[in-house]
Amino acid sequence: MRKKLSDYAKKTLKDSIMTPDQKSDKDAHAGTIIRNHVIWSMGASYVIPLPVADVFAVSALQLDMIRQLCRVYHIDFAETQGKALVTSLTTSAMTKAGARSLIKLIPGIGTVIGGVTTAVLNGASTYALGEVFRKHFGSGGTFLDFDTDRLKKMYNEKFEKGKDVARQWKQEQAQDIVPPPPPPAPAPHTPERPQPPTATAAPTPPPPPAAKAHEAEDNIRKIRELAEMRAQNIITEEEFQAMKKRIIG
Repeated sequence: MRKKLSDYAKKTLKDSIMTPDQKSDKDAHAGTIIRNHVIWSMGASYVIPLPVADVFAVSALQLDMIRQLCRVYHIDFAETQGKALVTSLTTSAMTKAGARSLIKLIPGIGTVIGGVTTAVLNGASTYALGEVFRKHFGSGGTFLDFDTDRLKKMYNEKFEKGKDVARQWKQEQAQDIVPPPPPPAPAPHTPERPQPPTATAAPTPPPPPAAKAHEAEDNIRKIRELAEMRAQNIITEEEFQAMKKRIIG
């Protein structure tokens, strides 16, 4: 305990004589760490098809983010305390993300919808968590004086903002990484050879009326679920229209 108090006193003194440029560099570095982990958290929602498993992966990424922020601000990282703080701050958001992750169980479109919805929530949660620790560490705080009740209010505010930030960063990251495809090379001209006549395939019989009715009901149910997600600002209007078009075919 005495060592922790001594380290805290040294850090406070060091921060008091730090120039504004040095503090700005630290905040910029912390911002890059937060941005990267937000994008990785959203990616985990797409690449892990198993429901709820992506939530555990995001929790590990969030803990790693805190570990890296500790290095930036020269804070001794305590994994046990870090896990406890992550849990206390993100319980509500992770519960929502876990519920949305269960959408992946819906056959067909479920994996796509579940990935999109949980990606936004996971990205927003990671952003809010990172901003809370950046603010706390940047103002000279450590794990010793972390006021969970006060900072949880800040987390909730940043979580709402984080939904839009996560979508924006994801779009920017996709534009930066995915280059436009090169134009196809012209194929060499070769004389066409006459092909023997092929047998005409028999036409596929149309599905029975009962199957069509069941498919229509299933599509209506999926569109209603998407509409509810849009109303809760979990997906955007553009995402709603794109997924609705995919369902209708």
